[in-house]
Amino acid sequence: MITRGLKIMALSLGLCLTQGAVLAQEFLSRPVRIVVPQTPGGASDALARIMAQRLSEKWGQSVVVENRAGAGGNVGMEHVAQAAADGHTLLMSYAGSHAINAALYKKLPFDPEKDFEPVATLATLPFVLVVRPDSPVKSIKDLVDQGTRAPLTFGSAGNGSVNHLLGVMFNAAAKTKLEHIPYRGAAPAMQDLMGGQINMVFTSLPSVSGAIKAGTLRPVAVTSAVRSGNFPQIPSIAESGFKEFDVSPWFGLFAPAKTPAAVVRRINQDVRDILQNKDVIERFNAQGADVLITQPAEFANMLKRDLAKWAVVVKESGAQID
Repeated sequence: MITRGLKIMALSLGLCLTQGAVLAQEFLSRPVRIVVPQTPGGASDALARIMAQRLSEKWGQSVVVENRAGAGGNVGMEHVAQAAADGHTLLMSYAGSHAINAALYKKLPFDPEKDFEPVATLATLPFVLVVRPDSPVKSIKDLVDQGTRAPLTFGSAGNGSVNHLLGVMFNAAAKTKLEHIPYRGAAPAMQDLMGGQINMVFTSLPSVSGAIKAGTLRPVAVTSAVRSGNFPQIPSIAESGFKEFDVSPWFGLFAPAKTPAAVVRRINQDVRDILQNKDVIERFNAQGADVLITQPAEFANMLKRDLAKWAVVVKESGAQID
């Protein structure tokens, strides 16, 4: 009886593994879409297009990028949450929308955890504090000294954006009173910085890398715990006296909830293989991004931690969107 029972268990296990392998193969039966919930030209879009090209080559199947912007990323995220859970529709998301919007918006048409399967991280991308070349703020020490004595302003892409919340976090850490000036997007904030209407902006490193290299903007510090490998000359806020300060938003791929585990594992493995390619690493670095390789379970834990962290920061900021 024991022997017969073991045989049945082994047969059942073998059947499950076979079904999993079939599912992982069948998801390549038609073109795959990577939905980017932002407009073309940003970091999410650029990284998604690099991955789409490489996955298309690896799978021998068309992988297309589809931009569905709106409501701070919620439009594209809702679309993916409602898509068929078969691996043919993926979401290119990042901490700025996936982890922050849950606290920022009073009501979301989806649950950022329950309605998605974390598939694979792609990269982290540090933000940087920039000022004009003629600014008296040359270091974090200068900023703290002046920010506790004089009214300094920082611009952002809008209430509740990463740029805004970074200023809130810095005020809390350094006991400064930097005044937040929200704009309708990052571009007008940068225009006013260049024009002298505001004192500084926290922004993604790739978006200002050209200006930094050209000398039209001066970097003060990056927001990641350690210096960026792409701009090692820029110190971090952490090394400037605030050891716990560490914000380097992740970018990664999600699938709709209930996507078969075998499919998730297959995509994760293929993404990890691609991210170890020297050419891909160089292309990511050119975007100011550092490759980040994880398993799905690790990615899920990262999301959970960030949801908790950003909920506190959003509450402190007072930002809320109906």
